[in-house]
Amino acid sequence: MAKDPLVRFGVALEGSLLRELDAVVRERGCTRSELFRDLARATVGRAKIPKGVDAMATLTLVYDHHARDLTERLTELQHDLGEQVRATLHVHINHDLCLEVIVMRGRSDLLQGIADRLLALRGVKQGGLEIIAGVAESGHGHEHLPARSRGRRAGRGAGSTNA
Repeated sequence: MAKDPLVRFGVALEGSLLRELDAVVRERGCTRSELFRDLARATVGRAKIPKGVDAMATLTLVYDHHARDLTERLTELQHDLGEQVRATLHVHINHDLCLEVIVMRGRSDLLQGIADRLLALRGVKQGGLEIIAGVAESGHGHEHLPARSRGRRAGRGAGSTNA
């Protein structure tokens, strides 16, 4: 795939906003251009969500596992979603609270709807959704070598006795 050429353009900002932006640039250790590209990608991605494009999403929930039937309802909803749920991470925060991160794929507008339903369940204390719109999971453009081939191809790792 050919690299898309960069295009230069001018941006007018208030001086105070530029100073705050430059502070963020320094904190991140990047350039203004890199920061603007990140902001542009995020804005374009958010604009795609209502259009129902291919997407990946992470839904983070903090909930009271003592809430009546909540754990069962969360599990049931995830099973109902089938292939759309790619992975789930469950962490016990304390005696009452659990954190769950659900990785999903599908149409962005449908993922938003699923998240809205789960976040609205009684007992869910806090949560958030991050949708990465416009990404398809149809392949990732490179081969996977068998485990023993990877080590030889990548070079000798730590602990190798060969000179």
